[in-house]
Amino acid sequence: MGGGLSVAITGASGRMGGELLAAAADSDDVGFVLAASRTPEAVPSGDAPNAPDAVVADEDLSEALAAHDVDVLVDFTVPEASVEYLRAAADEGVAVVVGTTGYDESGEATLDSVASEVPFLRASNFSRGVAALRRAVREAVAALPGYDVEVTETHHNGKRDAPSGTALTILDDIDEARGNPDAERVHGREGEQPREGDEIGVHARRAGDVTGEHEILLAGNDEVLELTHRAGSRGIFAAGALDAATWLAGCDAGQYDFDEVLDAGGDGDDRDTDSQ
Repeated sequence: MGGGLSVAITGASGRMGGELLAAAADSDDVGFVLAASRTPEAVPSGDAPNAPDAVVADEDLSEALAAHDVDVLVDFTVPEASVEYLRAAADEGVAVVVGTTGYDESGEATLDSVASEVPFLRASNFSRGVAALRRAVREAVAALPGYDVEVTETHHNGKRDAPSGTALTILDDIDEARGNPDAERVHGREGEQPREGDEIGVHARRAGDVTGEHEILLAGNDEVLELTHRAGSRGIFAAGALDAATWLAGCDAGQYDFDEVLDAGGDGDDRDTDSQ
């Protein structure tokens, strides 16, 4: 194994798994890639483009994490599988970067447990543009009290959770900026649906192969402000996740935020190793 970060990528035969393999192959910071998949035969191998250094089946992940001295596990899968991967990482003392969304209450409890044992960085979106969008939304909402707010997200027709994890994070940002955590979220509208109070309209669209689009509309006082982010490819999420993995390696156990990676410029040498 060469120098640099040793990374494990779960769901390696999936769409995001493929993007992560490609990003790792292009990264000067990554020296070794372990791929895990329910269908390891579907993962590129040998001289194929973006082939990892080692491929294992899901059930062999724990043993492989230890054998290859993995620094960080990166997980963009589905909640049911993700909790098993994260538990394996925690058991082996491996840091975790998580982009999976849609966990139930039990899954959230597992994430909390993992974060108490190893360095843990979770984000609903690893795009630098979305991080900037969130900051702009918080500022706009705070500057425009009383304006109506609507959030619309669009994703490919195979996305399982709705609203998207990114939309839910933005909604939390809006609640915090307004100082109103109990604001009602109205999902779609049908029949007689006039707005009431500080409610927030939420709309989820699923169509084609749209990578991801999030729009926040603020309207009032005879004016409209729209803030929009469109993702051109999943590669932006993979690159951001590997930036996070590089930054997270060597941190103390605890929960960290993608904003910390951005504020440090993605440079692990500038990180603050005090967990939140």
